[in-house]
Formats: sequence, structure tokens, C-alpha cells
Amino acid sequence: MFDTVCTLPLSSDLFAQAIHPEEPVVSVGLASGHVQTFRLPSLEGEGDEDAAPSSLARTGKGHIDTMWRTRRHKGSCRTLGFSTDGKMLYSAGTDGMVKAAISETGQVQNKIVIPFEKNGSIDAPTMIHALSPQTLLLGTDSSALHLYDLRIPYSKVSARPEQTHHPHDDYISSLTPLPASETSTSGFSKQWVTTGGTTLAVTDLRRGVLVRSENQEEELVSSIFMGGLPSSGTSRGEKLIVGGASGILTLWEKGAWDDQDERIYVDRNADGGDSIETMAVGPDYLGKVVAAGLSNGKVKFVRIGPNQVVSEVVHDEIDGVVGLGFDVEGRMVSGGGQTVKVWHEAEENIEGSGDEDMDDSDDDKDSDNSDAERREDTKDRKKRKKSKGKDRTGGQHVMAFHDLD
Repeated sequence: MFDTVCTLPLSSDLFAQAIHPEEPVVSVGLASGHVQTFRLPSLEGEGDEDAAPSSLARTGKGHIDTMWRTRRHKGSCRTLGFSTDGKMLYSAGTDGMVKAAISETGQVQNKIVIPFEKNGSIDAPTMIHALSPQTLLLGTDSSALHLYDLRIPYSKVSARPEQTHHPHDDYISSLTPLPASETSTSGFSKQWVTTGGTTLAVTDLRRGVLVRSENQEEELVSSIFMGGLPSSGTSRGEKLIVGGASGILTLWEKGAWDDQDERIYVDRNADGGDSIETMAVGPDYLGKVVAAGLSNGKVKFVRIGPNQVVSEVVHDEIDGVVGLGFDVEGRMVSGGGQTVKVWHEAEENIEGSGDEDMDDSDDDKDSDNSDAERREDTKDRKKRKKSKGKDRTGGQHVMAFHDLD
């Protein structure tokens, strides 16, 4: 279904990956605290008049450029997310800070201090998501879900969140917005689904936590939303798809949150299957396909409807996939271990259809985050994966395509 275009080796374990919503741009957050942003080559044959459209990118004769790279956090960078228009990049780290930077340059515009836990320790972030131009969501290890109003001009020692909820008893492992209702005037979602431990919950921007599912007796690790499915009976053709720690996808009908209604076995082995760490909805030309990144380093493609695994590729034979998505031009980007890979559509499908640190106040110059601290944080994340089915490990630095002249 996909072939590798290039592999980007990274200098440190990859904890987070984010893909720009409007441009072929990918950002990575690393165990070293660095954030690095790459621009992928356009699928147009720039610089070669004789090249057919997209041929350069497909054959590997194009450059992947580092737009910027900086030491953003004193601890590991745990999570990344672009704003809805892609102009800002939000990062959060184990130093207890959220930083908002201009995505084009990496220049920090704002800093937010994550509220401490009750015992006074840092509450490490797990998920960050810009719900709209006004609302930023942040999930943490303590199961806190903080909502920040981006219209408020926070100072550099930022204020408290506007709201805080605790939809789960365990750390928040995934966050997926639900589509805006037909009566929405803004067009932006006001409800979202989170997973944490063995439960799923729906939270509303105005009313707080609305519902929490029954105990699923399995760790719920990742989630995505898919619409446009066939509707029949009580089904409206809108499903939340949840990845579990034992290699099973569960499908949930939108609005019926008490319990799952379908199960798909994506991975099976003697131990019960590898964890589905991350997922992405495939581009339209693939049909209703979900890409699932597993803790065994594979990416499997599942067709929803028939509910079957139809193909797979290997990102890494040792490290699990922790970042997965599709860029604006339909290429798949997978991350895990110390590599990021960019994939293009396989030929059979086609026939059928700045490397210097930037100035970011004194934290970019600080060397407090020792190698021992980074190893400890990586060890902690891998330990949590073993016990709960959730990890965030793998990469940094940039290479061009394999066939670059």
C-alpha cells in the first residue's frame, strides 16, 4: 500500500510527532528536549522541467530541509501539536512547561506553566491539542485535562487554566475531537473523546465531562474519528475507533458511549497481541482505511466496513511506532525509535488510481537535562508501556532522500 521514500535518522528517542495541517511540514519532539521541524519536498517536479508531476518526490530526488531546530525543554519533549491553521506549534515537556512557537521560525511567543500535582511535583504532559483558535487542551500523567483560553495574553510565567477536568482515573492516553454539530456557528468542535486506563470519556467545552464508559478490561491507548461510513438501522455512519494494548481495535458508535459495538483483531500472538500505540485516518484515495502503528514496529492498514487488515509495512524491527499521520499531500509519516520515515503510495496503487539551536530564552542554553535524566525519562516511558500499553519513544537530525544526487 505504501513504499518508503526516505528515512530520517534522529539523535535522540522520539517522544512526539506533529504534522502541519496545510503544508508538507513535520515536527518532532525528542527525549533530549529538542524540537525540530522539517519541510518535505513538494510532489510537484520543481527544478526539473522534464520531470512529470510528483516524480521527483516519488523517486527520492528531492530535499528534506530542516526549517529549524532548538532545545525547547529542559526535560524531554513529551507532546506536540499544531494550531488549527498551522501557524503555531505547541510543545509540552517534562520540565512542566508548555511553549507556543511560530511554526515557520520556531520563535517562542508564549509560555504556560503546567499546574503541579497535589504533592508539589511536576505533572508531566501526555497530550496537547488545539481544539480551536481559542482553546488549547492539555492532558497529563495525573489524568488532569486542562483547558486554556488562547485569547488571553498570558505572560511568560503563565496563569492557571480556565477549566480543569479529570475524566479518568489514569493518565490520558489519547484525545480526539468530535466534529462540530450542524448548528455550530464557529465550525470548531466543542466536544472531544479521551481515553485513559480502561475507560473512554466524552467532555464538553461548556458542560464538562458528559459520560464515561464502562470498564473495558483492557488498556485503551489511541483513538481517531471516522465519518462517512454506511448508515443503517441505529448507525449514523460515524465511529470512534479505539486502539487497545492487546492489538484490538474497537469501534464505538458516536453518541452511544456506554460500550463498544465492534471489535477488529489487528495483531495476534501468543501474548495476546501488540499494543496499538497510534492511529491515523488514511487519505481519501485509499477509501475507509485506518493506519495503526504498533509497539512491535509495524504499521498495519485496516479497511473499515469489511473490518479487515489489508496490508502492513515495517517502520522499525526493534522500536514501536509512536507517531503516525498523513501530510497534506497524502504521504504517510511514521516515527519511532530514532527514525522518522516518509512513505509514498505504492506503484500498484498509482497504476490503479536549519540545524543550529535558536534563541529561546535561557532554557535553550541550559544543560540541566543530563544524559542520565533523559535515559531515566525514556526508561520511565517504556516501563509504563509495559504495564499500561503506552509509550512514547524514538528520534532527530535530517537526511535527504536515498537517491539524492
